[in-house]
Amino acid sequence: MTYFPLHTIDTAPEGAQATLTATTAAWGFTPKLHAKLAESPIALKAYDALFNLVASEATLSPVEQQVVYQAVNVLHGCEYCTAGHSFLSRQAGMDGAVLQALRSQQPIGDARLQALRSFAETVVEKRGAAGEEAIDAFLGAGYSSVQVLEVVTIIATKTISNYANHLTQTPLEDFMNDPALRWHDSLGRSNHHAQDA
Repeated sequence: MTYFPLHTIDTAPEGAQATLTATTAAWGFTPKLHAKLAESPIALKAYDALFNLVASEATLSPVEQQVVYQAVNVLHGCEYCTAGHSFLSRQAGMDGAVLQALRSQQPIGDARLQALRSFAETVVEKRGAAGEEAIDAFLGAGYSSVQVLEVVTIIATKTISNYANHLTQTPLEDFMNDPALRWHDSLGRSNHHAQDA
């Protein structure tokens, strides 16, 4: 696919260069997702802004944020983001059993985190029309109405990256080939099976 190049700071459109420069400085490398998103400065800026807002201002804890991110990544079959957020989940201090449950679509032993995961999945599957019962169960698990909308914000963030990765065929980062991070979509929705075979 040649429609969506892996941009560098130098090749990116002018409107994307500042964001790509800041991202590269923050991560120590230019993530291939961002290099692909740079083709559209607004797509790159939107993703970067949402991701950073969640990290800096969400009331959901870092582990809870990663629960939602991973629930969405797995539902969307995004191998790039599932591997990447496996790394980020570990950095956030997520228990290994919780991470494995998310990656394998098995129940999480922690009831509160399972309620969060279930709510996020229902919102995605129902395209927002989750219904009062789902909201009641979420609130009953100890979450707040504020966090209902934070879940929506995280879903929006991952929808940008998951869909963009599928459309632009973002290659995996080298570190994502670590067997402890690598994840295969059982429904075959990713191009990485063929790419990396």
